[in-house]
Amino acid sequence: MSSWSGTNVFVTGATGLLGGALVEELLARGANVTCLVRDWVPQARLYSERLVERCSVVRGELEDLETLLRALNEHEVECVFHLGAQTIVGTASRSPLSTFEANIKGTWVLLDACRQLPRLVKRVIVASSDKAYGCHDKLPYTEEAALVGRFPYDVSKSCADLICASYFHTYKLPLAITRCGNLYGAGDLNWNRLIPGTIRSLARGERPIVRSDGSFVRDYFYVRDAAQAYLALAERLREPKFHGQAFNFGTEEPKSVLEIVALVREAMGCTALEPVILNEASHEIPRQFLDCAKARQWLDWSPQRSLTQGLAETIAWYRGLLARPG
Repeated sequence: MSSWSGTNVFVTGATGLLGGALVEELLARGANVTCLVRDWVPQARLYSERLVERCSVVRGELEDLETLLRALNEHEVECVFHLGAQTIVGTASRSPLSTFEANIKGTWVLLDACRQLPRLVKRVIVASSDKAYGCHDKLPYTEEAALVGRFPYDVSKSCADLICASYFHTYKLPLAITRCGNLYGAGDLNWNRLIPGTIRSLARGERPIVRSDGSFVRDYFYVRDAAQAYLALAERLREPKFHGQAFNFGTEEPKSVLEIVALVREAMGCTALEPVILNEASHEIPRQFLDCAKARQWLDWSPQRSLTQGLAETIAWYRGLLARPG
C-alpha cells in the first residue's frame, strides 16, 4: 500500500505544468488532494483530463491568508506542495509587481498559514527554481551557491527561497525547497516557452521561433520525473534532518536552445523547417545548469527518463491536444 494512501495533501498551482503531473501522481498513490485554484483554465490537465473530479477545490488566491487558513484547517491538511507562482520570465519583466505579489507575498502568506497550524501541517515542499541562484561564473550550481537573482522573476524566486529559510530557522517549520531546471512535458500551455512553442510551430508546418540568439544553455527536466522527485523528497520530510534543506533536481545534461530545437525537429520529422532566430531575449541568464549530487546522495534519486524519451512523450501529448477541434 502506498505511503500516500489516505494522506490529506494541499497543492497550490495545480493548474500549472508541474501541478497537473503532481496531482495525477498523488491521486494514483491514493492521496486525498485539495487544490487551490485562482483561475479557471479549461485546457489545464486538472480539467481537461478530469483530475479535478477526484480532488477537493478551494477557489482563491495565494495572497489571502484567511482562505489558506480555512483550506488547511477544514481539509485537515498534513502535507503541502507549494507550486503556485507566476512562472513566465517575460511576464515578470512586463509586470514585476504582480509577479512579486504572487511569488514572494504568496509564499510568506502560505508559510505563515502553515506556521499557525502546527498540529495539522507536518510537511511543506516549496518550489523554488534554478533561477533563484541568479548568474554565477562557477557551473554547475550546487545548493551552496548564493541566491543573487537580478531580474524580476529571478529576484522573486531568490526572495521566496530566503523566506523559506527564515521560516525554518525561526519557527522550525518542517519544510524543504526544490530548485529544478527548466520543466517541460504534457500540460504546459505557455506557448512562448521553447518546447511547446517549437512543437506547435512544427505541427502547423511553420518554422519555430527562437527569441534569443539560440546559445542560452539550460537543464531541461521532464515534468513526470519532477513530480516523482517532489514525492520522494516529501516522503523523507518525516525525518528532521531533511527540514530546511534545499535540493537541486535536473538531468545534469545541459543543452542550448538550438540543440533543443534540433532534437524536437528531428523527433517530429521536420528537419527542413529551420528556426527563425529573433535574438530579442533580455533579462535572462546566458548559462545555467545544476549539480544534483545532493539529491542522489540524500534521496537515492535520479531521473528515470532520457531527454529523448521525455520529448517523445511530450510531442505525442501535444499532437493530441492540437488535433482537438477548437
